[in-house]
Amino acid sequence: MKKWLSVVMTVVLMLTCLTAFVGCGGKEDNTLVMATNAAFPPYEYKEGDKIVGIDAEIAAAIAEKLDMELVIEDVDFGAVLTGVAEGKYDMGLAGITVTEDRKKTMDFSDTYATGIQVIIVNDGSTIATLDDLFVFDAEGNPTALKNPDIKVGVQENTTGDIYSSSAVDAWGFNDLNEDESVKTDRVVRYKTGAEAVSALKSGKVDCVIIDNEPAKSFVAANEGIHILEGDNEYAVEDYAICVKKGSELLEKINKALAELKADGTVDKIINKYIPKDGGATE
Repeated sequence: MKKWLSVVMTVVLMLTCLTAFVGCGGKEDNTLVMATNAAFPPYEYKEGDKIVGIDAEIAAAIAEKLDMELVIEDVDFGAVLTGVAEGKYDMGLAGITVTEDRKKTMDFSDTYATGIQVIIVNDGSTIATLDDLFVFDAEGNPTALKNPDIKVGVQENTTGDIYSSSAVDAWGFNDLNEDESVKTDRVVRYKTGAEAVSALKSGKVDCVIIDNEPAKSFVAANEGIHILEGDNEYAVEDYAICVKKGSELLEKINKALAELKADGTVDKIINKYIPKDGGATE
């Protein structure tokens, strides 16, 4: 009799857990947890305590399509990537560029926007074009910095950081010892783009490499700095949603994203924050 009652109680407890999805070590099945770094306007930033922007609205639209409740976690950009790869978060939206290295540790949705890397400098800087910054080879590839004393500011773990820090021998941002260890670091890494811009204004770095739309927001909010004019696109990239490798959620996200593209929702959200007459990147 006691054994039978024990079995019944176990079944009741299991059913209670399955019904509530809370209090038994699990999360609610209808919760969609998005990781972001809310310091990347207009894709994600804070208005008071609320996280707003292109990525926040696209994520909310996807959650609605999936009949799920969206929860947004604001963390460092690097923690977005590692957290998603480890399954801590369901998905990451933070103006995330699809790269071959990142595809080794996580999966990506279809592209929903295009990003362009540009360079911000102080007004009156001796750097007026890319030709003032780099030495180029016959094929147009930068091989070294013209001025070896230039310091470049970047947001850590972003593609601006990757391009500058990982390809030191190709881009010339660092002097290398014979064993390829860094002799003189030319790339200064900051937690946020705003910190990198602050360092630029105070003279700690000579330029900042960052995505075009956040760059425009930072320039609009700070006097005395500007984006290099002319043909100065540092790189053109695809933005996508990242999920844990092998996640079954990817197919659902792509289906929802396709529907949101087809009915014009994605374009409407992007154009709300980046008006077409202001240079939208779609």
